[in-house]
Amino acid sequence: MATVNLTHSVPSSLPLTPFVNEPFVDFAQPENKRRMQAAIADVQSKLGREYDMIIGGKRLKTTGKIFSMNPAHPAEVIGVHQRAGTEHVEPAMQAAQAAFTTWSRTPVADRADLLFRAAALIRERSFEFCAWLTLEVGKNWGEADADVGETIDFLEFYGREALRLHGTTTPIQLPGERNQLRYVPLGVGAVIPPWNFPFAIMAGMTAASIVCGNTVILKPSVDAPTIAAKFMELLEEVGLPDGVVNLCPGEGPDFGSAVVAHPQTRFIAFTGSKAVGLDIHERAAKTQPGQIFIKRTILEMGGKDSIIVEADADLDAALDGVVASAFGFNGQKCSACSRAIVSADIYDVFCDRLQERVSKIKTGDPAENVYTGPVISEKSYRKVLDYLDIGKKEGTVLNGGHAIETPEGGYYIAPTVIADVAPTARIALEEIFGPVLAVIKSHSFDDALSIANNTEYGLTGAIYTGSREKLDRAREEFNVGNLYFNRKCTGAMVGAHPFGGFNMSGTDSKAGGPDYLLLFTQAKSVAEKLGHASPAAEKQAEQMGM
Repeated sequence: MATVNLTHSVPSSLPLTPFVNEPFVDFAQPENKRRMQAAIADVQSKLGREYDMIIGGKRLKTTGKIFSMNPAHPAEVIGVHQRAGTEHVEPAMQAAQAAFTTWSRTPVADRADLLFRAAALIRERSFEFCAWLTLEVGKNWGEADADVGETIDFLEFYGREALRLHGTTTPIQLPGERNQLRYVPLGVGAVIPPWNFPFAIMAGMTAASIVCGNTVILKPSVDAPTIAAKFMELLEEVGLPDGVVNLCPGEGPDFGSAVVAHPQTRFIAFTGSKAVGLDIHERAAKTQPGQIFIKRTILEMGGKDSIIVEADADLDAALDGVVASAFGFNGQKCSACSRAIVSADIYDVFCDRLQERVSKIKTGDPAENVYTGPVISEKSYRKVLDYLDIGKKEGTVLNGGHAIETPEGGYYIAPTVIADVAPTARIALEEIFGPVLAVIKSHSFDDALSIANNTEYGLTGAIYTGSREKLDRAREEFNVGNLYFNRKCTGAMVGAHPFGGFNMSGTDSKAGGPDYLLLFTQAKSVAEKLGHASPAAEKQAEQMGM
């Protein structure tokens, strides 16, 4: 259980309990299974609806459209969305700036309360949101539930964190002065989330922005805009003022690049590929005419993550962790294990048992709660198949290595294990973002650590060993932002595992941790010399905790 320090003053209107992660749903329970099936049927009856762009509370339609499709049934339209262009950047910016003048001065307790109310509604409608995730991006029920639960966690956690920051005091109060440290909002930010966690990351980055008093131009992924539209509906329902969040689906090279380059965009919160993240970083670094600040980039850009398995490991636990990390949500997580680095002493038996386990994985329609489903799109499908062709030349295929044909034409690829891969092979170094695991032999613990650190990324990693000495060495030498001992390398929990990586994995922003909201604020120190205000003003300042 994660907790948040609430020793600072909290408004009495918000009696908060310590933060606790949202529990997972047990779909083995008949009632939960029934509710999920009913939610899927209900959502299927709502497919194909058209959603508006929302700028300053006004609904807009465009000639160009974005069609969100079900990756398990590519002919099935989930939602039709407007296509924002460069002509929409300035209206969105003006609406966000206008809203900022009042939202930035809204009491932090009110901003936090809005997050708490949104979390409560999502909790009430969790099965519905799970169903949207299953149909729009192909998550099985458990993966969808984890996404929804993390969304709730982000809202609850960031609301409490905003209150904690509001109660911050300076380490020292100088004699004769009243010293105050305030965390104030930055301004208008661009939030550019990914499709693989289209609810949790999208809502998390948006919530972190607005609870700190910023306003947002939200550009959801073209592969998952319906979830963002549903979240926007919910924000409006709980009373978010017009213009605080402006929903603008659009293509990255068009609308997204223009928002990033705008001289009044104060920060960019992005999760996605390395190539796009670096382009955002470069564009943000170029000062535009009329720009009076340095833009801040909050970037999470993927990984090439390894699990080290030593000869003294609990082999069953290691196999469980590797398989879950590699093939959960079809390997489409930046935290996914794409490399198993296995000691030569157990390499053959590990590969034999891994092959046996992976052969039992079922692939099919996630609406039927099959363990692995489709990859997100035809573009991703073609990319993974190209890497399979490369992998067949770089190692020995133990499982998969091919597409799975279905009558509906879904984008299915068999869970693939390729053994005997060299540490410098392309499939060992390049991010594939699909159900592909490379198995690499290590000849010593030094060799294993060297291989684990040989990529340009540094997001997650894990090690299975019974040796305290090896764990202690890994703690210092395994160069990743999220390191796990004797457990899988996916499934970071808000509050317990602040998430973000090193090197080309991004700016190590540590989402879901106590430092995250600092990235959406700037610190302002205020010192007042005592004895120059009226007694009434002094007393009022004391009551306000200044």
